[in-house]
Amino acid sequence: MESPGESNAVALKCPQCGADLIPGVQEYIICHYCGSSLMCNRTQVDQGRADPTMVRGIHLKPFVCSDPQGTGLDVFRMLIPAGWSTQGGCHWMLDNPGMPAVIAFQAWNPHGAEGFEILPNLNLIWNPMATMMQPPGSRYFGAEVQPPVGIREAFRSYVIPRYRSQATDLQLIAEEPLPELPRLVKSEAPLVGGSAEGGKVRICYTWQATRFEEEIYGVVEVFRAPIASMFGPVEIFIWFIDYLFSFRAAAGKLDATADLFSVMITSFQSNPHWYAAFKTITQSLAQQQIQHIRSIGEIGRTLALSGSQMREQNLQDWYSRQETYDRLATDWSRAIRDVDAFVDPHRQEVVELPSGYGHAWANNLGEYIITEDPNYNPNLSSNLHWEPMQPQQG
Repeated sequence: MESPGESNAVALKCPQCGADLIPGVQEYIICHYCGSSLMCNRTQVDQGRADPTMVRGIHLKPFVCSDPQGTGLDVFRMLIPAGWSTQGGCHWMLDNPGMPAVIAFQAWNPHGAEGFEILPNLNLIWNPMATMMQPPGSRYFGAEVQPPVGIREAFRSYVIPRYRSQATDLQLIAEEPLPELPRLVKSEAPLVGGSAEGGKVRICYTWQATRFEEEIYGVVEVFRAPIASMFGPVEIFIWFIDYLFSFRAAAGKLDATADLFSVMITSFQSNPHWYAAFKTITQSLAQQQIQHIRSIGEIGRTLALSGSQMREQNLQDWYSRQETYDRLATDWSRAIRDVDAFVDPHRQEVVELPSGYGHAWANNLGEYIITEDPNYNPNLSSNLHWEPMQPQQG
């Protein structure tokens, strides 16, 4: 029985499926029944006419991943939903000159099962003439000794066992080749005579009493290097399982959150200056064979000693590849990813956001709101200055 003076909680409904939402709902949530991205519309409340309602939409904020241990530069930036938690970043491992830094990062909904993750890349090497001295599983020059495999086997034998080992009742639901993924992530292998193969897998598993569904994307890059031996020239394989990222949600809800994850990955922007510094460190470690460095503080000194000329060349290489791939992929990529381009009125730059909502707003902090409600105005319930975004013309 209700106590005197106690009021009933407002029963909020999902506009997509009509399901009851959790009382005390946050400003931005994801419906646990249909997976729709929802925001609380307080316009009518502020006007004193009605209780709050929920509308389809996403409130996004900028996130920057920095590298304080090594270069001191920003590594990447992207958009994530407001209210999400983040963990991880850039980690340096100077015992592996071929890949001295990896990114391990995740962002997740603390009130739900949704999450985005960047998984650490794997650096491997194979010399078919030296299997006695360098058997599979050993390490050579910091890289793991293993024969190269295709993307399907890479997921089955490396990615899933190593990064989802704590999951139970794991099932492999689907596998799909993605021949365009190496080009979209700007793989270097095809440009230097190597090979690159992209793909994705969908898995389902239980973790911490929750049943998850997850899609993992990745690329296998294989570089061939001729070396001299007592038997004549031979070829060794330096290969990587990289560009690994994943999306997860509650089992049965992954497809419903596709628009949310689409905007997150399309907003991802690497910092070319960090890339140039990373390549410089990699080249210096390999050329000088200083893999015995143990102090992470030596990274900055190595970068300084390598000189600005090498960094400038790496930076120009990055921009050159960027221009080539952008000309080939931008229009095609927007079409298959189902995104629209809007103009940010504060920064005067083009931003890609999920299509199908019709209305977008931006503030001077780099945050965005997209909604299908033409009457939604974030200025009515916010102390920030929001301006409507116009679609890019042409």
